[in-house]
Amino acid sequence: MTTGTTAGASRPSETDVAAGRAQPPGGDVAVRVENLWKVFGRNPEKILKSDLRNLPKTELLARTGNVVGLRNVSFEVKSGELFVLMGLSGSGKSTLIRTLIRLIDPTAGTLRVDGEDVLAMEHAELLNFRRNSISMVFQNYGLFPHYTVLQNAAYGLKLRGDDQKEREESARTALKTVGLAGWEDYYPSSLSGGMQQRVGLARALATDPDILLMDEPFSGLDPLIRRELQDEFIDLQDQLGKTIVFVTHDLHEALKLGDRIAIMRDGEIVQVAEPEEILSNPHDDYVRAFTQDASPASVFTATTVMDEPSLLLYRWQGPRVAHTELMHHKSDWAFMVDKKHRYLGICTEDIVGGLIRKNAKAIESDDLIRPEPVSPDVLIEDLYGLVSTESYPVPVVDGEERLLGVIRARKILEALHNPDDEEEDPDA
Repeated sequence: MTTGTTAGASRPSETDVAAGRAQPPGGDVAVRVENLWKVFGRNPEKILKSDLRNLPKTELLARTGNVVGLRNVSFEVKSGELFVLMGLSGSGKSTLIRTLIRLIDPTAGTLRVDGEDVLAMEHAELLNFRRNSISMVFQNYGLFPHYTVLQNAAYGLKLRGDDQKEREESARTALKTVGLAGWEDYYPSSLSGGMQQRVGLARALATDPDILLMDEPFSGLDPLIRRELQDEFIDLQDQLGKTIVFVTHDLHEALKLGDRIAIMRDGEIVQVAEPEEILSNPHDDYVRAFTQDASPASVFTATTVMDEPSLLLYRWQGPRVAHTELMHHKSDWAFMVDKKHRYLGICTEDIVGGLIRKNAKAIESDDLIRPEPVSPDVLIEDLYGLVSTESYPVPVVDGEERLLGVIRARKILEALHNPDDEEEDPDA
């Protein structure tokens, strides 16, 4: 994982390696960009061969009339990763995503997609690359008003030369995937903005590309539709596992969708990190200002606030053993797990007392109190209601139902407490 890196850096830092942080999804590198430059204007190569390349963007424009779109950009995208490029208008994010498909040719640098040198591709090879390996979804949908929804979704397949029957079948499948089954014979004018964007996504998916490039696809939609599409897109990515490079200027969208985020400024990548790292350890004042209005509750997950359980009881322990353990630890209750550490529920002193009076030899799952567990990646904002209504800590379990930790209301409040927000006491 690349965290806290500056422009041009793509290797994990020593801190990352020591901390043993999780790698992004997938082990292979799908996209590798190294030392990429794009200078708009006359004689851009001459600019790069001189000290002018080091001038700030505004000064270079004033002195030469040239504009630096990308400045020495390096990063990697792992296979199956949703990698977000974000920044303010003019930061270079849209220029960068267009260079990945060579809608814009860079001035210098290297670009490899699935190991192939994209910058070395001749015209025919580049067309084949665009039609088979990579697809792009734009903000403005790009639908043909005189084509039906089905024809629009099949357009990329038509360009590729696929048989009509095959391309319509693939297009129908893609439309069903994005929730537009039954709309095949309608025209774009009959669709809402959100539905039109789904057609654009279906068109990209119909060619079954390895990589999706998405340039602010939801930014033109109203907030409610935008949130709905974001949620649907998360579900879709979970099903398909595509490698995605997603451009946005919206921090909350980036935090919600991204496995990792690259923040750009004046054509440079300032920091590449996972969402929690972006908020908790911003690289500089620019990133800090960028993220200052973001709520940690919408990014930090259960793993941030969970603790080890104070006491565990085990399935094979009978009521009398459980009673002895509770007495020894001066506790009225404890979480119970089985031999594989799978979460069973909470055993209380009242429960074991009743079982002892019945002369029971074992504690059964039906005897236990069972607060609903949560997954380790659930957001803190989704935990508020749980911790406020439960009398016990909320258990955190993995996909095998193994107990990973517990969440107490106090820990959530501590995690969200920011001392910098407090007003200083002038008399202190």
